[in-house]
Amino acid sequence: MSVLKAKLAPHFSLRVPTQSGKYGSRWSNKDLDPVPPEERTWGGIDYWAYWCSDMLAPPLAATVSSVMALGFTARETIPIVFFGFAICSVVITLTGKMGATYNVPFPVIVRSMFGMYGSFPAICIRAFVALMWTAILTVQAGNFLQRCLEAIWPSFINFPNHLPESAGVTSAELLCIFLYWFGQTALALMPISKLRVLFWVKGVIVPPTFLALFLWAVIVTKGGGELVTGHYKITSTYMNTAYSALTGLNVIIGLFSSLAVNMPDFGRFSKNRLRGGHQFLALPIIGTLGALTPIFVTSAHSYIWGEFEWYMPAVIAKFDSRAAKFFVSASFILATIGNQVAAGTYPFSNDITGMLPNYINIRRATIFISIFCIVSTPWNIIKNSTGLLAFLSGYSCLMGPLAGTMVCDYYIIKKGKLNVDQLYTDRGIYWYNGGWNWRAFASFILGFAPLLPGFAKSIQRDLNVGGAWKIYTFAWIFGFFLSFSIHYVINTYISKPTESIIEEAVLPPQLGDESSQIIEGEDGNVKEEYITKEKEISNIV
Repeated sequence: MSVLKAKLAPHFSLRVPTQSGKYGSRWSNKDLDPVPPEERTWGGIDYWAYWCSDMLAPPLAATVSSVMALGFTARETIPIVFFGFAICSVVITLTGKMGATYNVPFPVIVRSMFGMYGSFPAICIRAFVALMWTAILTVQAGNFLQRCLEAIWPSFINFPNHLPESAGVTSAELLCIFLYWFGQTALALMPISKLRVLFWVKGVIVPPTFLALFLWAVIVTKGGGELVTGHYKITSTYMNTAYSALTGLNVIIGLFSSLAVNMPDFGRFSKNRLRGGHQFLALPIIGTLGALTPIFVTSAHSYIWGEFEWYMPAVIAKFDSRAAKFFVSASFILATIGNQVAAGTYPFSNDITGMLPNYINIRRATIFISIFCIVSTPWNIIKNSTGLLAFLSGYSCLMGPLAGTMVCDYYIIKKGKLNVDQLYTDRGIYWYNGGWNWRAFASFILGFAPLLPGFAKSIQRDLNVGGAWKIYTFAWIFGFFLSFSIHYVINTYISKPTESIIEEAVLPPQLGDESSQIIEGEDGNVKEEYITKEKEISNIV
């Protein structure tokens, strides 16, 4: 009987096989370890395809509508969009280079800043954003699938509804959400290396769809319509002041403020350490050009049907051409899947893995987030632009201080020099005090604390918080620079973390050199030290 149990035990174990991790420790598994040299295949064009996949999707339209809901015309919105993405792109490039240098994901790189256990709160903050966006996009994609089915079978428009109005969703919508959910889950379970093909397919199909919609709107309105020319301004409950512009800027930054901290998840696949300025240029160029389409389409909707409509499934539902309805909807389904994987499912699954590597891997975390997409009833979340505005601004309050602490610690305090082996080592140089780096948490909390009153007012508009709401209008920028400055002062003048500051960076093996340890010296030149297996194991332990 005991022999039988011994044979069956591995099949019923909840643990991820330890042998799948290079380091064989509780901080390591195959999904978290440095990307092998042969899998570092992403070049500049791959990252542009990735940004096309991430940017050209429904969240961009919703974010632009949130900015215009502040009372701005299209001509005023476009500069806000460009500069918001440009600011965010600087930080995304800096954090992306962290992962590209050491070929490790966000949950591993953040251990060097917050400590081995201290990385857990940072992971949770980032993971929550991905969790919510993935659920929200499942509803929108289900609505696009509904338009596809209506184009094929027009009778589907009259699909009987057996749900009460209080449910927040109709029977047809719920059916389409589940149909999409099955397909999305199947794709999300594929390895990210294979999903690179998905980004390429989307990069070929979706941009022409955005361009076609843009040209259609321009032709129909004979130049853009009142929303574009500035003859019409959306009524807003916000004051159209400089603070309104800062709020709009903050909303745009908020769209990708989460990726500003976890870009190492994708940067680690770079074959050339993200060399060149392409990474910085991709976000503002693709984002600004992409923002033109929802603005012009909304203006065309008003020109034809007499009211503004930002929700693309609702716009597509009014198309007369069944072919146009089908192909545009199908393209937006592809756009949503790409966005969900790039900004939601994969970052969440990858990051949560960093908390319990022996029990959670990317596949298990993906199953969890897929289930959450249904049980959270996300159709009750996406009600109006005001709610979305509060949500975007709210989490940017946390993302700004987190990004500021990370960038300062890596580039200023540690000067980009980490020991990749120690990132997987228990009680190593990144253990700090009991696995927590209090300096990083002090910087993060002090950078976030002044934003709390404004965050409360964004949720409860009638709260009186004095002038604190004015700081909140540019929450991400304020939090980033405040945490950056505080972290520098603490680590330079109050308590220097000498044990984690090293003279030479220890990098993962490079292509064709699997048995060597790569060390980057003070002069920035890379040199190799060949080490025996016994010494390598002793360093890890």
